[in-house]
Order: sequence, then structure tokens, then C-alpha cells
Amino acid sequence: MTTEELEQIRERATSLRCKIVESTCRAGSGHPGGSLSCADIVALLYFHILQLDPENPGWTERDRFILTKGHAAPLLYAALAEKGFFPSDELQHLRELGHMLQGHPDCRRTPGVEASTGSLGQGLSIALGISLAGKLDEAEWGVYALLGDGELQEGQVWEAAMAASHYGADNLIAIVDYNDLQIDGHLCDVMSVEPLADKWRAFGWAVWTVDGHDLFALDEALREAQLASCPAMIIARTVKGKGVSFMEGEASWHGKAPSAEQAEQALCELRGGGADE
Repeated sequence: MTTEELEQIRERATSLRCKIVESTCRAGSGHPGGSLSCADIVALLYFHILQLDPENPGWTERDRFILTKGHAAPLLYAALAEKGFFPSDELQHLRELGHMLQGHPDCRRTPGVEASTGSLGQGLSIALGISLAGKLDEAEWGVYALLGDGELQEGQVWEAAMAASHYGADNLIAIVDYNDLQIDGHLCDVMSVEPLADKWRAFGWAVWTVDGHDLFALDEALREAQLASCPAMIIARTVKGKGVSFMEGEASWHGKAPSAEQAEQALCELRGGGADE
């Protein structure tokens, strides 16, 4: 990745974060904390890694992205809008009756959404099914799944992990948004998932652990994962509410929308105005 490409993706991530704040504030509901934490990951995927065609969402040669942590829909919608799958004006109607941007992704109504997700624990199984279908077709496209760290407490995740290794799903790359917070608090207090890297390796996956806000490190891990001869897992260490001072590291912002005043402060910080302006 060149320095110019890095800066462009960083700007995209900032734009996505601004859209998350704006859309959840306008809706008065949503999940900003876990959307902000993985904005760098999604920006890198959508604007540097994934092969997509917004003019033809059903293009057979596209890469497949599954947002298995479906509550981070505000981030997915922001990325799809910036990519050109639908007009950005639609973001003003998040969670609004009669519009297509529901609280969790719906592949039947929203262009660019590969799977309806939100019931945590099921997304990796969906991604695995898609990846195995691709292998049967000898397709060259890849499958990328973004999971939440609290989601790893669901047993179905590990069934999918075991099956992916057994069936040789080497076209599947999963990423965990490891911000160490879920709706009830820190993972170690709710149900620890450690030693996480060792667990994935024990299930037969290639594993990388990186700073989820370091675009160079993320890009390098993704490029190496694409060459793996087995399913690949990237554990991305992130900060919940990243970029907004009063949201960072606070579990209370898992599913709470900012007020108009809070949104104004958040946008000022994200756009470079600083926390005190």
C-alpha cells in the first residue's frame, strides 16, 4: 500500500465514522460503538481489497463480504453508500419505516448486502456455506466475514470454525473486531474468549493478530491471509467508539445513539476539531 493509498483509506474511514454518527443521531437509535471500532477494517476492505461492482451488485465474480456482527449495520450502510450501491441520501432514513436501511442488514432490500445478519453466531456459518459453494464452482472470488468479539461466545461460531478447516475453506477470511467490550461490559467479565489466537489455531486456521486501526498492518495480514492454504483468521485489536473521545472504551455506547449536541461534538473531533472545541 502506498502512502497516498493509505491516506485515501484513512479519509474514507473518517467519512464512514461521520456517517455513523450522523445516521444514528438522526434515527435516535442504533449501534455506534461497535460500528466506529471497525471502520478502519471496513474502509480497507471496501476501498482497497474487495472486488465489487456497485452498478451490478449481483456480479458473479464479486468478492463476498458478510457482516456477521449485524448490529454494526450503520457502518455497512455508510460503506455501501460511499461505494455507490445506493445514494448517500438514503442514510438519512436509517431505521425509518418504509425505507430499506433496517436496524440489521437485509439482503432482500438493500443493494450490496450479501446476507441478512444480526442473530449473533450465525454469520460465520453463512460465510462458510458461501465459500464452499465457491469452491465447488472453482470460483476465484473470496469470502470475508467480520465478527464481533462477544459473538465468539456463541457455540455455532466454533462449529463453523471446525467445519471450515475440515472442508478446506481456503477462500474464507474471517476478521474479529476485538474491542473487548460487549453490551454487558468487558469480555473477561461476561465470558472470556481467551486464549483466542490459540483456539483458532487449534481449530486448524491460520491466525494473525494486529492493531485493527493500523491500516498497513491490516493490509499486510489480509494479503498474507489470501495466500493461506486453510481458512484464515485476523484478530484485530480495536477500540470501541474509536475516534470519539466520550465513546471510546465505553460499553454504554454499544447500542445508544448520540444526542444532537453529542453528535456535533463527535463530528468536530472526527473532522479534526479536537475534543475541546
